[in-house]
Amino acid sequence: MQKILLESLEKNIEAIEKLFSNCYDIIIRRIEVGDVNRVKMAVIYIDGLIDKDHISRFTVGHLFCEEELKQFTLKGYRNSLIDIISKEVIANTEIKEEHHMDKIVNAILSGDTVLLIDKVDKCIIIGSRGWPSRGIGEPETETVIRGPRDGFTEVLKVNTTLVRRRIKDTNLKIIVKQVGRRSKTDVAIMYMDDIVDKSLLKELKERLATLDIDSIPDSSVLESLIEDNYLSPFPQIESTERPDAVAASLYEGRVALIVDNSPFALILPATFGTLLQSSEDHYSRWAESSFVRLIRLFAVALTVLSPSLYVAVTAYHPGLLPTILTYYLAASRINVPFPAVVEATLMELTLELLRESGTRISGPIGTTVGIVGGLIIGQAAVEAGIVSPLMIIIVAVTTISSFAIPSYELGVGFRLWRFILIACASVLGLYGIVLGIIVLLTHLVRLNSFGVPYTSPYSGLGISEGELKDTLIKAPTQHLQQRPSFTSPRNKIRMRGYWKDGKRE
Repeated sequence: MQKILLESLEKNIEAIEKLFSNCYDIIIRRIEVGDVNRVKMAVIYIDGLIDKDHISRFTVGHLFCEEELKQFTLKGYRNSLIDIISKEVIANTEIKEEHHMDKIVNAILSGDTVLLIDKVDKCIIIGSRGWPSRGIGEPETETVIRGPRDGFTEVLKVNTTLVRRRIKDTNLKIIVKQVGRRSKTDVAIMYMDDIVDKSLLKELKERLATLDIDSIPDSSVLESLIEDNYLSPFPQIESTERPDAVAASLYEGRVALIVDNSPFALILPATFGTLLQSSEDHYSRWAESSFVRLIRLFAVALTVLSPSLYVAVTAYHPGLLPTILTYYLAASRINVPFPAVVEATLMELTLELLRESGTRISGPIGTTVGIVGGLIIGQAAVEAGIVSPLMIIIVAVTTISSFAIPSYELGVGFRLWRFILIACASVLGLYGIVLGIIVLLTHLVRLNSFGVPYTSPYSGLGISEGELKDTLIKAPTQHLQQRPSFTSPRNKIRMRGYWKDGKRE
């Protein structure tokens, strides 16, 4: 393979044609400019990735029309011709010169236009990216009642612009790296230079540098490759569609990764507390946000424990229930042919099947399948004597509770652990549930996200002054004067001002 450009235009075109053989969308247009000493050139791009109107008006059109170029070619100063073209002829804001063939090919594949000039061993790369993309819409997975409505798209520049619009600070740094041998996917690293912990930034860059993979089709693939424990069912990196969530995390000293072709940004480090927070918490009053956060913790407990507690109490510990409730439970299960563990497992698997089918069917049809399917199957199962009415109630409460968890990946982890606790309860009853919870908590405590304990600030870092003001509950904004300590920010103060008894002093 030819490593660098030669002075022969035909040899350069031949090398590029060889690399792009059998590629119908590669366009190579040969042109000649000048009056007497005509200069041969070639414009190369991929059809569909560029803005053709922009190239026609401000590049090719100017090459044919510029009198300065015609007069200059008469003098025969070919060694400086590329400087004249780039500085005086082409009316484009983004151009650069290049002579390495691999960088030229990468520019063509990225949607730029390459201008080759005969008897010149350099080319001009013209920024012309203009592929089709969807417009900015509201995030579908993170809806809020009060707050911004814009969400990320699949275009890297659009996503970084949405964040830059919210942070008008020169300390916001954006470093773009390419990951993937074949896909060469652009990955933008965003951070606040005067806040972020440099060791965190260094660790992230080292992990990205060690990746050797064909392609990164989505941010989820990158997430699995750089997280600390890929075998854990719990996410160690936060994902979001909301630019305001990324901006807020950058102010806390965290780092964001935006992957081209993906509408989900990655935020690190992530902890159990940050994954249970929603963007709307920062836009609601502190009392409402605190109450909702407590409700979410209760929802986590219900999601994990409800079916296993039903199995344990029904099979091993009916004496823990009031006498009247015990009689009702026994009467409701008198026609059920299965033990409690089979009953709970069947219903949980059925609900998971309905959830998955509703996800795959888009629009209102998917919602109808989930709701109507659950009602019909539940009612039919009770009438057929396959499950008890109490089991239907428990499964419904468990499913509703799982939707209260803001992070989808965290909710999936707890849903998987729910089946483990059902198995533990079927063997040892309440003792099995306690052992399962101990194993679960031990696993969570051992997890790390880029060196930060997953259960911070409750473990690992300890609880410093004011550390719990924005975790278990949310204190009034006036009292959130310091950044979270789990990110080890170099600038710990984010707000100055003092309040007492709800009034400014």
